[in-house]
Amino acid sequence: EGEREQEGGGGRCGAAGRRWGRVPLRRRAAGARAEGVGGAVAAPAASSPGAAAGGGAKDGAGGGALGRPLGPTPSQSRFQVDLVAEGAGRPAEELRKASGEGSAAGKGSEEAKGRFRVNFVDPSAGDESPGEPGGGSSEGGNVSFQNGGDTVMSEGSLHSGGHHHHYYYDTHTNTYYLRTFGHNTMDAVPRIDYYRHTAADLGEKLIRPSLAELHDELDKEPFEDGYANGDEGTPAGEATASYTPDSKGVVKFGWIKGVLVRCMLNIWGVMLFIRLSWIVGQAGIGLSVVVIGMATVVTTITGLSTSAIATNGFVRGGGAYYLISRSLGPEFGGAIGLIFAFANAVAVAMYVVGFAETVVELLKENGALMVDEMNDIRIIGAITVVILLGISVAGMEWESKAQIVLLVILILAIGDFVIGTFIPLDSKKPKGFFGYKAEIFMENFGPDFRHEETFFSVFAIFFPAATGILAGANISGDLADPQSAIPKGTLLAILITTLVYVGIAVSVGSCVVRDATGNVNDTIVTELMNCTAAACKLNYDFSSCQTECPYGLMNNFQVMSMVSGFAPLISAGIFSATLSSALASLVSAPKIFQALCKDNIYPGFQMFAKGYGKNNEPLRGYLLTFLIALGFILIAELNVIAPIISNFFLASYALINFSVFHASLAKSPGWRPAFKYYNMWISLLGAILCCIVMFVINWWAALLTYVIVLGLYIYVTYKKPDVNWGSSTQALTYLNALQHSIRLSGVEDHVKNFRPQCLIMTGVPSARPALLHLVHAFTKNVGLMICGHVHMGPRRQAMKELSADLAKYQRWLIKNKMKAFYAPVHAEDLRDGGQYLMQAAGLGRMRPNTLVVGFKKNWRQSDMRDVETYINLFHDAFDIQYGVVVIRLKEGLDISHLQGQEELLSSQEKSPCTKDVIVKLDYSKKSETDTSIPLSEINSSPLNLTDQRLLDASTQFQKKQGKSNIDVWWLFDDGGLTLLIPYLLTTKKKWKDCRIRVFIGGKINRIDHDRRAMATLLSKFRIDFSDIMVLGDINTKPKKENIAAFEEMIEPFRLHEDDKEQEVADKMKEDEPWRITDNELELYKTKTYRQIRLNELLQEHSSTANIIVMSLPVARKGAVSSALYMAWLEALSKDLPPILLVRGNHQSVLTFYS
Repeated sequence: EGEREQEGGGGRCGAAGRRWGRVPLRRRAAGARAEGVGGAVAAPAASSPGAAAGGGAKDGAGGGALGRPLGPTPSQSRFQVDLVAEGAGRPAEELRKASGEGSAAGKGSEEAKGRFRVNFVDPSAGDESPGEPGGGSSEGGNVSFQNGGDTVMSEGSLHSGGHHHHYYYDTHTNTYYLRTFGHNTMDAVPRIDYYRHTAADLGEKLIRPSLAELHDELDKEPFEDGYANGDEGTPAGEATASYTPDSKGVVKFGWIKGVLVRCMLNIWGVMLFIRLSWIVGQAGIGLSVVVIGMATVVTTITGLSTSAIATNGFVRGGGAYYLISRSLGPEFGGAIGLIFAFANAVAVAMYVVGFAETVVELLKENGALMVDEMNDIRIIGAITVVILLGISVAGMEWESKAQIVLLVILILAIGDFVIGTFIPLDSKKPKGFFGYKAEIFMENFGPDFRHEETFFSVFAIFFPAATGILAGANISGDLADPQSAIPKGTLLAILITTLVYVGIAVSVGSCVVRDATGNVNDTIVTELMNCTAAACKLNYDFSSCQTECPYGLMNNFQVMSMVSGFAPLISAGIFSATLSSALASLVSAPKIFQALCKDNIYPGFQMFAKGYGKNNEPLRGYLLTFLIALGFILIAELNVIAPIISNFFLASYALINFSVFHASLAKSPGWRPAFKYYNMWISLLGAILCCIVMFVINWWAALLTYVIVLGLYIYVTYKKPDVNWGSSTQALTYLNALQHSIRLSGVEDHVKNFRPQCLIMTGVPSARPALLHLVHAFTKNVGLMICGHVHMGPRRQAMKELSADLAKYQRWLIKNKMKAFYAPVHAEDLRDGGQYLMQAAGLGRMRPNTLVVGFKKNWRQSDMRDVETYINLFHDAFDIQYGVVVIRLKEGLDISHLQGQEELLSSQEKSPCTKDVIVKLDYSKKSETDTSIPLSEINSSPLNLTDQRLLDASTQFQKKQGKSNIDVWWLFDDGGLTLLIPYLLTTKKKWKDCRIRVFIGGKINRIDHDRRAMATLLSKFRIDFSDIMVLGDINTKPKKENIAAFEEMIEPFRLHEDDKEQEVADKMKEDEPWRITDNELELYKTKTYRQIRLNELLQEHSSTANIIVMSLPVARKGAVSSALYMAWLEALSKDLPPILLVRGNHQSVLTFYS
């Protein structure tokens, strides 16, 4: 470093003139901002790293701490980069002189893209900016040099602090100039920006150099935009500037204001003041504590689960919906999101009605009713909900201020009650309040259920008081740090509220008797012999109204205000509890609904996704929530609403618990919550408890909830929204597949379980639909189907295509409902590719065992080396113990040249230069000529007749096949594959009406005997057939004209060695091994005749069949030349309905043993 410093002092540093090698970059947009600013530097970006260069500068103040981006600062790194715009001020002029650059000044900002000034910084100079006007030049290590590299700054990523510090981090070019470990390298050091999502509101996504950029050889002639395959990178401006959150004025809450206060307010509802004393009266102190304890167990487990999910990664807005959908996937998330948002909206109504009821009670006491009770509730409820809407629409700050005020009132009310319990007044004794007395505690400890109440009915009434634990999580988007806030706030809120519930239950139970008359005259003067109640010991006899007293725990809901020191405070507490819960729900519902709509799971709700203002407030959602709440307030029947709401909340609690269990079960590496105090089995228990509680509260509401959740789940599953959140459902699917594959590979194959597992050489799957559909017909839900595609040609190009194609064509297969896999490989030629696929495709026991190829229709016109390759594919398959199926349609299979017209337009847009030959460049053709046609030749004229026929033929297997024949020519026993494929076809819906006819060879004099033997065999195999035909005349000599036609066909491929000299003939055979020798032709004459004869018989018997399945003739490797074998296949299968030439691998695939 010391040497570097001295060398720097001398002027130009050695590296200065060096150009870094040309590296294709994604970001093409020049630093377009640079010129417009007028200084030598680009516009200083706003101090938050997320703001792009459009934001204004935060002056000096922000410079120190905020403004510095996350990268190295001058005091850590050895140099920094200044972007210099030409013609934009004096520094640029000086620079140009210094570096000898003489380019014209007026070329505009486009030209400025490649110019950087690099300043070496002396670490001892601290944070002082090296380029500061005046002081800069005197510093020793301040060398400017010009980098002429072809690098480009992305417009939005120029960060700079205040003063004159300029640190530019380009999307990925910065790594060229920032010295990593003391030398220049493209390799980037780890940093958070590489891991962001594109629309993250915390900062920008940077793109690390790709593997190809690091290890590919440099392009000799780079493609226009640095991309070989013509995909465009997103223009820099678009990518970075599209999401520029305005950091000023966004309100984010800490854990106390955001979570703790909200949860406490939501949990302490009306129950605390109105129903708790009644519960103690019915269930006794002991069971009341049990009821509270049970409710707390459920909410605590859910709180732990919520904490686990909330700390497993960055949480955005949407609360429970966001947590569930991101961990269990859109199906459950979508169902719960809708229900939860609705439940919150209706909960607003429930709380407001509770508030209105209390107000109406007060009006009634003072005789000030407006209309009658019912309508007063409606009027007051409607007015209240309008006011609440106003508060929440005013913004989150107002809403949270209101919450704090309400909390203070609530705490005062609770304090008021506690103080009241210590001041027993004589005036309150007739109403049953005596202060803390052991006798009352003992009497009230056990249960005393009346009016058909039971433990569970009391529990059902109390449980809604414990819900509300998600109030903090529901506004997760408005929390500063949801990961620490949600666990801390939620769990603490559960603890505090539970303690308060238990404390009040015990104190009420120890102070107030169950029944009291309120009559001052019921004091006891003389000792009564038969009075055992606690009141008797305290000199009061309330036995006169043992069943229907007006006061006491059992009868008076206003016990708390009676006991309290100052009664109106309790009424204020009730108001505060109801209004705060209503307010929390009114805020939660639209936020959840907005998050749900943003994900576009239910396309109809898209309009509610829009947010307004700097906080992205869902105003449309607020309005919708308001309308729903208003509707339910007008119904004004609390007892109908309450159980449904509780069940909706419980369903979402159950799913939150279940998603923690599910994520732990799936063992996904991405599941690593920062919150460690959870257990998958406890979460599962929590989920089960929630479901049980649903039924305890109200069985019909529970059933209704299940039906609704299931209905929405099925709807979303059916719609398949195009989202991928890496849910635990995906992880578990993978885990199951993996475990089953491993378990399967431990099992030996058995003939009863044999399935045809096909490797189809399709090339591009969409190019040969007939081949695909036919094979799919007998492999769907039965066996494996892999579409092999061999890419040939330049390796680099092919590698790029491979990865793009893999995703594209697998999606195509899924979209077309094909249960198949796509397997591309790169190889020198088709044969190598075929060998790679046959050896390596598949996994464990799920490996192909049958090779399916289309018939090479144009073999006579094509290069014979291709035919040699094609025939060798069969030999290789037999070597690897594969069965082989050759499929031939007389019209042909390949329709890629017809698809070209639609694809042409799309490929023209993508392709960097249209002079290329476009339309699928696909080298694995087995039929038709090469389909890459120069653009000029394609015209959009209507299809000619052959093409029309080809198109019709390509869809024939998608239609229902009707009552026709499948003809099976089972001439040679190959283990039964020839018979199994037709049988499997008939099990499918489209083919089920087809009948199987079996043709076998035999001797004329034994036809009946052969037929009976075959019938017995087929019936043992349990394969239905409509007819068996024994062909006695297979070995008759074929017609003369057919023999002549065959000889004419093979004429161009013959060697004619008898007419040539020995040496010439040998040399020719060596160079062109596919040629047919005279010797070979003589040797295999009978086999040749048999193929021609079979074609005559096929024409005679099977010309009307829907499909023919026939034994494939086998040629001995090395003895029969490719041309002769190809000619046999041609002669055998020409001019026929669709024909499958099948040859199993000669191991049994059928058995008649059970």
